[in-house]
Amino acid sequence: MADDEADPRFERLIGFLRRIPAIEDGIGCGAFDDQRWWVKFSIDIEHALAWQVVQELGHVLNYVSLDERLPTAFMPVSPPPYMNGGPRAYLAWVIETKDLEFTPDQTAEWLESRLPRPVDDPTHWSRGNDDD
Repeated sequence: MADDEADPRFERLIGFLRRIPAIEDGIGCGAFDDQRWWVKFSIDIEHALAWQVVQELGHVLNYVSLDERLPTAFMPVSPPPYMNGGPRAYLAWVIETKDLEFTPDQTAEWLESRLPRPVDDPTHWSRGNDDD
């Protein structure tokens, strides 16, 4: 499902993701047969904050703490590179839920409360301790 046809359940989460530096337009969303949901998007890997964004999303969505693990997974997805092309065009990222009760709105709340604030201000994403 393309973002312009998005299920209303995803409105808040997609709106929030659009504000994050390096996340590109064209956010998709949907549900599996068992009703677990997913959101898929691209990150501009040439953007100065791309890997900071990946690191922050990975931290919150996969491993915020031993006691506060979310029922979500954030991961890269790609068609076979040998048949298509490189990461600039074909690497995408997906957030999936592992729990039918955990909603896209709850995911947005967790991200809003734990990512840099304001999320759309690039100066708040730079920590000054990058070891690129």
